[in-house]
Amino acid sequence: MKWHVLGSFGGSSPTCRTTSFLLNDELALDAGCLTQALPIEQQRRIRRIVLTHSHLDHTASIPFFIENIFAGQREPVEILLTPDTCLAIKHHLFNNDTWPDFTRIPSDLLPALRLTKIEPRKPFEVNGLRLTPIPVKHTVPTHGFVVEDGAGAVVFTSDTGPTDEIWRAANECARLRAVIVEVSFPNRMQAVADVSRHLTPHTLQGELAKLRRPTQVYLYHLKPGYLEELRTEIASTPFPMAVQELEQGAIYTL
Repeated sequence: MKWHVLGSFGGSSPTCRTTSFLLNDELALDAGCLTQALPIEQQRRIRRIVLTHSHLDHTASIPFFIENIFAGQREPVEILLTPDTCLAIKHHLFNNDTWPDFTRIPSDLLPALRLTKIEPRKPFEVNGLRLTPIPVKHTVPTHGFVVEDGAGAVVFTSDTGPTDEIWRAANECARLRAVIVEVSFPNRMQAVADVSRHLTPHTLQGELAKLRRPTQVYLYHLKPGYLEELRTEIASTPFPMAVQELEQGAIYTL
């Protein structure tokens, strides 16, 4: 399973792109930076996007992506998302105020974009992968994913504060290859992390103690304004297993 890290940060700067992964070259998992990270020819290969939640750092590039690739396409791009996220995307993004409603453009019969609802905890298959959305604890309805192919599984927590169900799901994966988990704020900002339902190195330490299977752990969603402070704290925190920050732009075979 190939994971191309298009963007791995919890905010935007000239060197930090927001969350987006490209799986096996054709499936996007979140879409914070598709248009910033990929040339248009590569964007045209993406026919499906899976969303974890509605926040802008996971969805911001979708309007520009659709505008870039819709001319001449024969089938709509499909966005797979839970009912709550679907409602938010319709309400706040493709609403003809923030951006044109590409679920009706060029026409109702042949739109550029199709929104397909998925259900929490119910696996679905897409692009040769099996994905299971698992609820996590964030400020809006959010789901991490267990992503499986024939060889193994990767667990992506998406944005979350302390949570439990995603760790139970990870522990049930017999062929767990990796966990990608967020850490957003330094420890001195624990109150901010708690109210925004994100993790600090301190609370991440407690979350990783829930993981019973030995596996590689990758970190994402570091906030650009606190990068060096976060990296120093991560390096000095006695996590129960080794952790490694995801490298933006890198391709991992998991």
